[in-house]
Amino acid sequence: MANYYNNNPELKFHLEHPMMKRIVELKEVGYRDKDTYPEAPKDFEDALENYNMVLEIAGDVAANIIEPNSESVDIEGPHLENGRMIYASKTYENLDVMNKAGLNGISMPRRYGGLNFPVVAFSMLSEIIAAADAGFQNIWSLQSCIDTLYEFGNEEQRQKYIPLVCAGATMSMDLTEPDAGSDLQRVMLKATYSEEEKCWYLNGVKRFITNGDSDIHLVLARSEEGTHDGRGLSMFIYDKRTGGVDVRHIEHKLGIHGSPTCELVFKNARAELCGDTRLGLIKYVMSLMNGARLGIAAQSVGVCQEAYNEAVKYAAERKQFDTIINQFPAVYDMLARMKAKLDAGRSVLYMTARYVDIYKNLEDISHERKLEPEERQEMKKFSRLADALTPIAKGMTSEYANQCSYDAIQIHGGSGFIMEYKSQRLYRDARIFSIYEGTTQLQVVAALRYIINGTYLAMMKENDYRQIMTDLIAKYEESIAIVKGFENQEILDFLGRSLYDMTGNIILAQSIDEDAQRSPELFEKSSRVFRRHAVSEVERCYAFIKNFKPEDLEDYR
Repeated sequence: MANYYNNNPELKFHLEHPMMKRIVELKEVGYRDKDTYPEAPKDFEDALENYNMVLEIAGDVAANIIEPNSESVDIEGPHLENGRMIYASKTYENLDVMNKAGLNGISMPRRYGGLNFPVVAFSMLSEIIAAADAGFQNIWSLQSCIDTLYEFGNEEQRQKYIPLVCAGATMSMDLTEPDAGSDLQRVMLKATYSEEEKCWYLNGVKRFITNGDSDIHLVLARSEEGTHDGRGLSMFIYDKRTGGVDVRHIEHKLGIHGSPTCELVFKNARAELCGDTRLGLIKYVMSLMNGARLGIAAQSVGVCQEAYNEAVKYAAERKQFDTIINQFPAVYDMLARMKAKLDAGRSVLYMTARYVDIYKNLEDISHERKLEPEERQEMKKFSRLADALTPIAKGMTSEYANQCSYDAIQIHGGSGFIMEYKSQRLYRDARIFSIYEGTTQLQVVAALRYIINGTYLAMMKENDYRQIMTDLIAKYEESIAIVKGFENQEILDFLGRSLYDMTGNIILAQSIDEDAQRSPELFEKSSRVFRRHAVSEVERCYAFIKNFKPEDLEDYR
């Protein structure tokens, strides 16, 4: 029987990474829940067994319910009725089965009704569900917005909202507006405090809101009258049951049809402040977006996996010139590159997730007790690494999802252009991954700080234990020196994508090589193929940077 977890041994490989023991110990805080909650693990092996069991359940649901429903959802899509969004009929079936399977509240503590799973396990669930239907993964995975409420809300809000999400309530993050897309400092939805009623009211419009008619919203709004930048923005919690928000429009999109993208109108919508005023953008949204970007990386890897599966299946069945097409060099070259990008992208996804787990769990523990000096150093180290790797994980995997789904269509030939074949839907769905939650261009901007300050270079040198990438690292270091030598911000921005591509390819090559050492039967072939790919990409970028002259900018303006 098909199972999207059991059929992918690479997932279990990452679940059993040596760092997981430390992650689980931190997440379970010495396994203290075992005496209070029957389902809580008593040790590391018990915790892994729990994760495996839930992942197997999700793999079964994904393969045998969500994926079979995906075409119907893609065709029907959501629609608008009297100011309310109505999901495609099979989406309700998907939500119901996920709830009955206990696949909500994944990351939340057990005291609120959650499963208390680490980010690594949640990312695996996201990947599995995205492989079945990327649009539905959007709806389901937005439950991770509750992490921001858990981290920055007060205890009353935690007790009020977290159990609802654990019981299946849907969520959304309402950030963008007609005049505020990537530039969230321009958000103008107004938040007004009523002294008489001791609550906040929201008025204005939000646009491009994924799952915008959800049960619980996190809303970025301008709380400080007269301000026009990020320092005047705060985060609010809106409960749909209180009313005051209507859906004005549902976007008709190229892909992810099952995921409703809404324009919302707030009219005196009653809301609660989450955390402190003025920190909505500069602190809370940054935390929210980092989590969302890791979610898109998981979504991208899931679609990469499904595109690869479809391509392999078709190439093994289709004959041309009396030969199965997977015997043609042009085809098996494409398949090998797809698999290498899939494995390398998955590797950086779970490396990033592990780093997030370490620092987030230590941060959570620090709210209960003072951390030991070595724990503070550990938290600081992994926080920095997670922040640095997130734009690499999101940018590289989302680009790979586009490339792999494109190649899947190419391998299908004319059939790939026909709507009856799944590859066209994967291609349409993947196109948004490198756009939403921060375009690839914004991931470059986010990564540039770590390129220039040497964070990535230090990571590369530390991990170059087999010296397989020594020459590329030297060219990367030289390229950074060349760009810094111009002492010109515009040139840095212009050459930033080349530096980013070099960074991503070297880090992914090292990461997949490490995986291949632990499990050559799974990753050795992909490691060799990706290494060759990385060499060609780094050489390309190196040549461009080395031959660049400031006056060349005029040719591009």
